[in-house]
Amino acid sequence: MSEFVNLSREERALYNPAFTAVLTARTVQGHRTQFGQPCPVALAVLGAVMALQPAVRDRLPRNTNAGVSRWVEENRTVKVAMTQNATALAAVVRPGLLFALQTTLLSCTDQGLLNLPTGRLKKVITGPTEEVVAIQKAAHMLGRWLPSTGSMSTVMTLLGVRP
Repeated sequence: MSEFVNLSREERALYNPAFTAVLTARTVQGHRTQFGQPCPVALAVLGAVMALQPAVRDRLPRNTNAGVSRWVEENRTVKVAMTQNATALAAVVRPGLLFALQTTLLSCTDQGLLNLPTGRLKKVITGPTEEVVAIQKAAHMLGRWLPSTGSMSTVMTLLGVRP
């Protein structure tokens, strides 16, 4: 990943800590909606990393009934994109996660899981551009969908990444 100052205006807007904080919170919100439990940190980061990549976001299934392993098998470019970009994008997302925790957008349990306090993030996803809305919706969907396969290590292995 390039230095932040060398990024385009659009990239700086998408990769700023406030926006990536919202993305991690959307992933946590999606996880809570689907499972009613606090969210693993790895899932919050993975959801935001995947949502930021158009090559991944544009290929996401329309609903959470699709199996992750079959989806990865049918969309091999996703694994390639994750292998190439996940490390750099995780470095962009981690400050956003820290920002979310510092501003109490998210809280952390004693077990190290993430909670979204009630009223901290609107359920209705809005944004100044269609891309911003699409990225947030993807992060929310990934929070609901990725854990349906099993453990986070299984999901990360399928995607060719590691924590």
